[in-house]
Amino acid sequence: MRRHLTYSLALSLAVLFGLSGAASADNKLKAVASFSVLGDMVKQVGGDRVEVTTLVGPNGDAHVFNPTPAIAKLLASADIFFVNGLGFEGWMERLEKSSGFKGEVVVASKGVTPLTMGEEDGHHHDDHGDDHDEGGDEVPDPHAWQSLANGKIYVANIRDGLITADPAGKAEYVANATKYLAAIDAEEAAVKVAIAKLPPERRRIITSHDAFGYLADAYGLEVISPEGVSTESEASAQDVAMIIRQIREEQIPAVFLENVTDRRLLDQIARETGAKIGGVLYSDALSKADGPAPTYLGMFRHNIGALSAALSS
Repeated sequence: MRRHLTYSLALSLAVLFGLSGAASADNKLKAVASFSVLGDMVKQVGGDRVEVTTLVGPNGDAHVFNPTPAIAKLLASADIFFVNGLGFEGWMERLEKSSGFKGEVVVASKGVTPLTMGEEDGHHHDDHGDDHDEGGDEVPDPHAWQSLANGKIYVANIRDGLITADPAGKAEYVANATKYLAAIDAEEAAVKVAIAKLPPERRRIITSHDAFGYLADAYGLEVISPEGVSTESEASAQDVAMIIRQIREEQIPAVFLENVTDRRLLDQIARETGAKIGGVLYSDALSKADGPAPTYLGMFRHNIGALSAALSS
């Protein structure tokens, strides 16, 4: 009888502790990510232990996102909130305050060495802060995920944040992150091979807003944009005329649309210069699941493929 009771007690305790972990079906860690690129990263590291909700979804523009009371309520019930930082989510503090969120906030870009750009004109500065365009106050460029080396910093911050919020899942988060970091390394090697194949004089493009500074800096491209750091910024007629003149003088081969911006300005530039439209690049948001860039690494594969196709000939 005592043996039976001891067995029953042990079984009950095992069931109790099994249900208490974050991995149980009804008790996953509730994570919120500010935008789709970050949401995918959290899913990759969190795996089955984490339920991820993304505020600004596929093809959405986080620069102009306006949180609703329903969004505030959703955040209030979350355990952990992942944000990009570097000024990307201008609405974040307002949302946190209105929601009364008490959980862990993880800034995924923590530890990144930010590039800077002119607030008014959106042109990049080098790491030493030298001004290349004689105007505009410097602000951090928030699009740090466009370098895969920075993406690895994001992954480490996500891993550590999940471990803090759910210590019982440490082994799983470490294993998932290790696997994901290896995949990022493999993708970066492929990116470097693809860019190396492009003629140096053709590694120049125009994009619709200034989201690819880290990509250019990491992989040896020159990217010019008529719009600044935010898609809310509009290019002046003087800026557009300057870019058109530069394309003609330097024979820049291609202009690229972005999935989060209006294409009319680039259509005008392409018409007036003869530069070809090289396709759509994914910058601040992923595509839908059935699109060409449904994941962070899928975004890189698509973007580099589009660049290679347009610039190789």
